[in-house]
Amino acid sequence: MANTFKLKTKANVDASLVTVYTTPTSPSTTSVIIGLTISNVKGSSITADAKIITAASSGENGDDVHVVKDIPLPAGSSVEIMAGNKIILNSGDVLQVKGSTTNCLDAILSIMEIT
Repeated sequence: MANTFKLKTKANVDASLVTVYTTPTSPSTTSVIIGLTISNVKGSSITADAKIITAASSGENGDDVHVVKDIPLPAGSSVEIMAGNKIILNSGDVLQVKGSTTNCLDAILSIMEIT
């Protein structure tokens, strides 16, 4: 098994869910979310969501779940969503984020891929 650390970023996220990361399916990969930081890049308060879409191919129950929902972010602030926790993503699972308005947040994701 090879372990590869990666950084994924998404800038100027809008008010609809956008994919920050999809766990590769070929080769079959498991990913560990090490950290997720969401930053407010607007001049006013916003809210943010982070959601995991579970791929049917992962063999799990397929439920889509929020990591955070409508978390408040004052102007110019950021939040470390993971706070020391780890989340495992199976092949095909997706991490998405969204804000509450246009071009309001940046997302920074640190992961380890295990192939």
